[in-house]
Amino acid sequence: MSSLTIAVLSGGISHEREVSLRSGRRVADALIARGHKVTIIDPDASLFAMLASLKPDVVWPALHGASGEDGAILDLLRAAGYSYVGPSAQAARLAWSKPVAKTLVSRAGVATAPSLTIAREAFRELGAGSVLELIGSELGKHVVVKPASGGSAQGVSIVTQTEDLPRAMVDAFTYHDVALIEKYISGTEVAVTVTDGPSGPQALPAVEIVPLEGVYSFEARYNAGETTFFVPARLSDQVSAAIASAAVTVHETLGLSQISRIDLIVDDSGVPWFLEANSLPGLTETSSAPLAIEASGVDVGALYEALARAAQN
Repeated sequence: MSSLTIAVLSGGISHEREVSLRSGRRVADALIARGHKVTIIDPDASLFAMLASLKPDVVWPALHGASGEDGAILDLLRAAGYSYVGPSAQAARLAWSKPVAKTLVSRAGVATAPSLTIAREAFRELGAGSVLELIGSELGKHVVVKPASGGSAQGVSIVTQTEDLPRAMVDAFTYHDVALIEKYISGTEVAVTVTDGPSGPQALPAVEIVPLEGVYSFEARYNAGETTFFVPARLSDQVSAAIASAAVTVHETLGLSQISRIDLIVDDSGVPWFLEANSLPGLTETSSAPLAIEASGVDVGALYEALARAAQN
């Protein structure tokens, strides 16, 4: 087959810029090794002029955080007539909003934790004290507080003591004007990469995540040695099948395409609970998706090439 001219977009101005740069470099290296002509572009005001000059066969947005995963750049790429690897802008927006994704996934039959969604304005106007009291009475004192959108666990807190909840709310509001508070589900955290193929979406082997400090924080995600990964996850065949089914259901429900990562937690009864969906998953040297691809017996570069070629159709 002929080689492709591919523009990899990485960097940007989101909180996850450095992660995006690392993902973009890894994608580019893998595609170059397959014989393709790859240019890495850090998107700014000159993006579309650079694309017009390059005339890529495919654009690969390796962008994390706002403007990439919120669908903004994807919408503009489509409007400009470029083929790209990734979901539609509409699907990206659905996955980007954690409360929206959670609602849709729950309706599709995948378990989701009881939760409350609270805007910063309501938190202030109704009084922090009364709101915090309601959170405790509804969800208990062991909760997870996270921004309504965003990735890489930025602004996410696991709260075990009531007195720690105010700080967790402030941390979440640092990254978004809306916070999602979920009842804590104890279990095994797994990441499932889903890829689209000729026969439809398929779940790759689940990656079990065991952070050394007990919390899969930003540092644990992107600093080598901070987390131990087990691929495939140390779960029974029956539970593994349930995880794969749930991940594919999430992928299809949100309209994701080509490659996604679905984060789940498996409770002691073997039930997978949905945490979040990533429409443009991290592809760094410490990311779970490349680990899952390798565990499936597929060469990472070969899969990236297949996704790039499929994006042309």
